[in-house]
Amino acid sequence: MSVVETLKPTDFIREAVVEDLKSGRFAAVHTRFPPEPNGYLHIGHAKAICIDFGIAQEFGGKCNLRFDDTNPIKEDVEYVDAIKEDIRWLGFDWEDREFYASDYFEQLYEFAVRLIKEGKAYVDDQTAEEVSRNRGTLTEPGVESPYRERSVEENLELFERMRRGEFPDGARVLRAKIDMASGNINLRDPVMYRIIHEPPHHRTGKQWCIYPMYDFAHGQCDSIEGITHSLCSLEYEDHRPLYEWFLKELEIFEPRQIEFARLNMNYTVMSKRKLLRLVQEGVVRGWDDPRMPTLGGLRRRGYTPQAIRDFAGRIGVAKTDSVVDVALLEACLREDLNKRAPRRMGVLRPLKLVIDNYPDDRVEEMDAINNPEDPGAGARKVPFSKVLYVEHEDFQETPPPKYYRLYPGNEVRLRYAYLVKCTGAVKNDRGEVVEVHATYDPATRGGDAPDGRKIKSTLHWVSAAHAIPAEVRLYDRLFDRPDPEAGEDFVACINPNSLTVLDACRVESSLAGARPGERFQFERQGYFCADPDSAPGKPVFNLAVALKDTWAKIEQTQISKSKGSNSKL
Repeated sequence: MSVVETLKPTDFIREAVVEDLKSGRFAAVHTRFPPEPNGYLHIGHAKAICIDFGIAQEFGGKCNLRFDDTNPIKEDVEYVDAIKEDIRWLGFDWEDREFYASDYFEQLYEFAVRLIKEGKAYVDDQTAEEVSRNRGTLTEPGVESPYRERSVEENLELFERMRRGEFPDGARVLRAKIDMASGNINLRDPVMYRIIHEPPHHRTGKQWCIYPMYDFAHGQCDSIEGITHSLCSLEYEDHRPLYEWFLKELEIFEPRQIEFARLNMNYTVMSKRKLLRLVQEGVVRGWDDPRMPTLGGLRRRGYTPQAIRDFAGRIGVAKTDSVVDVALLEACLREDLNKRAPRRMGVLRPLKLVIDNYPDDRVEEMDAINNPEDPGAGARKVPFSKVLYVEHEDFQETPPPKYYRLYPGNEVRLRYAYLVKCTGAVKNDRGEVVEVHATYDPATRGGDAPDGRKIKSTLHWVSAAHAIPAEVRLYDRLFDRPDPEAGEDFVACINPNSLTVLDACRVESSLAGARPGERFQFERQGYFCADPDSAPGKPVFNLAVALKDTWAKIEQTQISKSKGSNSKL
């Protein structure tokens, strides 16, 4: 049974691929991912990568990696290396099929010469402003260039002189000769080549000073490589007639272009230009800042390739633009890390807990489960002693209703250890609680009461004598508005609380050797990833995604009810 017979199409792209294979239009599937090496990949690119490589895999085909390096002004080998790293990290492999548009510069030039010889391209001396102004509008036709009827011989000579570098930047362009009255503005004599002397190209140096536009290079590169399905984002739908025009006029192999809706996500911007501004203005610490939607930023924050691929699969492929809730991406990560992240205990805002009836010099080792979702992960030993650290928010001297944590007279369970009953607290001169006291029940080792009494709250903790200091960076959404681009300036809605740095945390000593990129669940807190800024003796952890916080929901409900009651007074 063939691949086509076994696969059931799940979206319009796969339906088209099956149709082409059944009809014999193509004998196999060959796609490509064509990034521009002028920036870092982001979550939107990840969707495209999963589609391009994923469809090729599903149909037993191939996917090329081709860099669209046709604009040396914005390109850099740094971006090339970063893009390859990101694609490999996502789990995809282009094998030996790493190509560049610059590989085909000579062939693309010959294609342009062929069109000139056939009277279908001409050299235009108009300025960029004049070309733009004379293109017309959606309701008015364009104005033909005064240079449109140059002879073939003159166009060939001028184009050759453009190649030799005889003209300055912007002096001339090569345009396709199609239809200035077309209802599709992309067909109104689009520019094919422009002059760029500086900077030198990152691969070809100063060999070329004329460079093809994407609309000209795109389809011809696809054809040269034998691409069957050129999968593009929806903004290229209006460019498809031009894509097909070049292929037909040149009489070369014709791939099929299919467009899909790009990823739009709330609380996020995807524009490279806007992301660059965030970096340049110091709003974020760099392209891999964990608040950025770049794959480097997501990786540093703690996202896994599996979670991102799951996300891409869940949002699917659509033909119309929509906005995806960032909460779905977070849910994919939470589900993935729940299965694979080892559990540890970390106290972010430490409050000393002294167990008065526990022997001063005793240290016990408690058995702690590494991952309840993975029996093969085993267990570890966690030291327990007289003086512990617990979360500051886990104690209240006068608790509100439904608060079951530490308060005078209340008994709680210390995870993996004992039941303890709060007996009081110590305050400083400012009236702030700095120390909580309790007694423990020696008969409850492991956290279970022999008499079966019910305990409503379990707290995490670390031994004060054994825990190590750590810095924890708590990340929230970078923007405080779902659509940051709705206003005049997207930077104006930066969330001032998008990063909170806690530098006095205490974590299990087993985390001292956490390697950058390792992910853990801090029990009752969330999932965290060790950051490259970690130093010997003081690791740094980034919050990847929080756990669901039942108490926060209760607290918010109480606040809302309180406001409602006050409004009636």
